[in-house]
Amino acid sequence: MTDPNSYQWICYALGLMMLLKTEGLFVGITILDSAVAKGAVCLDGSPPAYHYDKGSGSGINSWLIHIEGGGWCNNVTSCLARKNTHLGSSNKMEKQIAFSGILSSNRNFNPDFYNWNRIKIRYCDGSSLTGDVETVNPETRLQFRGARIWLAVIEDLLLKGMKNAENAILSGCSAGGLTSILHCDSFKALLPMGAKVKCLSDAGYFINARDISGAPHIQSYFNQVVSTHESSKNLPQSCASRFGPTMCFFPQYASQQIQTPLFILNAAYDYWQIRNILAPAEEDPQGAWALCKLDIMNCSPVQLKVMQDFRMEFLDALSILQRLSSTGMFIDSCYAHCQSEMQEFWFRYDSPILANTTVAKAVANWFYDRVPFKKVDCPYPCNLSCPVVSSTSEAFPEL
Repeated sequence: MTDPNSYQWICYALGLMMLLKTEGLFVGITILDSAVAKGAVCLDGSPPAYHYDKGSGSGINSWLIHIEGGGWCNNVTSCLARKNTHLGSSNKMEKQIAFSGILSSNRNFNPDFYNWNRIKIRYCDGSSLTGDVETVNPETRLQFRGARIWLAVIEDLLLKGMKNAENAILSGCSAGGLTSILHCDSFKALLPMGAKVKCLSDAGYFINARDISGAPHIQSYFNQVVSTHESSKNLPQSCASRFGPTMCFFPQYASQQIQTPLFILNAAYDYWQIRNILAPAEEDPQGAWALCKLDIMNCSPVQLKVMQDFRMEFLDALSILQRLSSTGMFIDSCYAHCQSEMQEFWFRYDSPILANTTVAKAVANWFYDRVPFKKVDCPYPCNLSCPVVSSTSEAFPEL
């Protein structure tokens, strides 16, 4: 008879082996101590950090820079709440993380980018790497230096070989997906003239929509983020002069001015936007939306109608980009948030598809100019390839 404890350990070992097979090896952290002298620091003053898996073979001069997500902080109180977490301090970050999806080193799970130089920049400033406040409050010791972090990390990677890049993608998830839009042109400007450079925003296309009460909740919130971090000088200036700094924190305005090709990967029913832009907790004190926000299958017919209207508003905000030939799009009808780092969404036998194409193949075809890809899914619940996902992840903080 098998010992129960031995059986549990066998199951654990098999599970770990499967994880490593699909997720790839864990990648150690690089703490950029030299950035401190430049004032490029996290909220708590600790140095910025990233994880780097070197390229090989045909990918030796190709670079994928992926920026971590994690929301924002819009005032001293919310920034203090992040200060002693991995979203505000490199001292609190994991020393190793698994690279999966677009970051995977396994050709079977990431066929077009597996041997590129793959970097994940950690997110510890709370402003999508746009803030730059010179003074430091003597009481809170908070430091708002996201824009300096961005430049310090990119300069370090240039020294490590990115100055010879032939291909490069700036990507990111959630708040990092917004970063990949806002810094897209500046990223291209720092790379060699002849390099092929494009940007991928995953779940970063946050729209300027009113909530269920009719209030401009997200616009007010982004205004506070821009003000707290003094982000205005680091937002696309052609956009800021036309729409104002706060509006340029919204991709629907900022992307109009961007010259570098963009790929927008987003769920039309992005669960973070449903939970925080459409139905924020303060506008639902009785919790009528609680179960619906947890799982779209719990939504009432009335709530689904509101969400279908939100989808149409989201698609309307994309309309200008849809007319650009250089733009790529994969807008599915899954109830999801961030798909490029999750193997089950990126490239697997059961991944969601549009036009019989996975996210991984759509992005690769667009980047290499093989086949243009600009597809918008039919309304929920038509896409049966969508995985069943619960929106309980703590990786993406609530507002």
